[in-house]
Amino acid sequence: MLISHLLGVNREAETMKPPSIFCLLLTLPAFSGALAQPANPEWPKSLTIATSSPGGVYLPYGQFLAKLWTAKFSIPADAVVTQGSLQNVKLIDLRGAQIGFATMGIALHGWYGTGDWTQGKRYLNMRALFPMYDTPFQIAALRRSGVTELQQLDHKVLGIGPRAGTGGTYVPDIMKLLGVAPEIKYGSVDDQATELLAGRYAASAAMTGAPVPAFAEVESKEPLTFIKLTQAQIDAVRKAMPELSPSTILSKTYRSLESDYETLGIYNFAIGRADLPDDLVYQLVKALFENAQALAAEVPAASQTIPRNVDKDTFLPLHPGAIRYYREIGIAIQPELIP
Repeated sequence: MLISHLLGVNREAETMKPPSIFCLLLTLPAFSGALAQPANPEWPKSLTIATSSPGGVYLPYGQFLAKLWTAKFSIPADAVVTQGSLQNVKLIDLRGAQIGFATMGIALHGWYGTGDWTQGKRYLNMRALFPMYDTPFQIAALRRSGVTELQQLDHKVLGIGPRAGTGGTYVPDIMKLLGVAPEIKYGSVDDQATELLAGRYAASAAMTGAPVPAFAEVESKEPLTFIKLTQAQIDAVRKAMPELSPSTILSKTYRSLESDYETLGIYNFAIGRADLPDDLVYQLVKALFENAQALAAEVPAASQTIPRNVDKDTFLPLHPGAIRYYREIGIAIQPELIP
């Protein structure tokens, strides 16, 4: 309730309850590295990680981090359900969360105050912590629907995820740019997958890591068709939105995908408040990468969570604690990314 009140957004995500910290503590896995250590008295007494709606990748990724950091540092960490990148940037700025996940396109618009949602305000209290994974633009329809091309979605119902998520922000503009006018529906990725399976949606679009858990759940019941953009459409979108880059979802990422799916994407990063203690951020980032293999086993998209992908950040200053870690393992940081 507090999150929606603070940000003045709709209440789609309010009923999505994240697991309690008690439940997380009951299922803590054995992580590599030191056993839990007393929290530094100067560190926060708890950590809030802003993720997104159920059915996407942000939530299980955040739940893994919450378990990991709680186990290692004796700081209760909670992965909270939000509407996604846009809301997470606002939460970091409003001190409603210490850590959140965001695509670099949304972060770019927030940093420079260029997105319509910013109303000219610059969100300067965030710092980059670590790279997560690429976010490909993907549209799925039931194979039995016969929908195979983008133009077939004109005046048809299209689910695009939470309003304040990356899909909710970018997909309407992409559709408008390409001359397609679907009836857009917002909501949790899980709920929209249910609507797709029931035949009430012509297709569902997402901009999140692949495989999308909700899409994988749908195709466990029925085959999907992934609607591809033409090269001309990809070029037109990239010209209008240069922060997007070519992206490929490899064949068999989904059972229904028999060949590589060429599309557009944008990288995700974990962001944190600028005032987080340097030594805390250093330890959080270090613990993440020391347990990256276990993370990728739970969240396949996290196979791209590797230190060298920090170069996907071209504008957002890194937190000094994160910089310490990257330098320690021999990764050079561009001067413009040093606060």
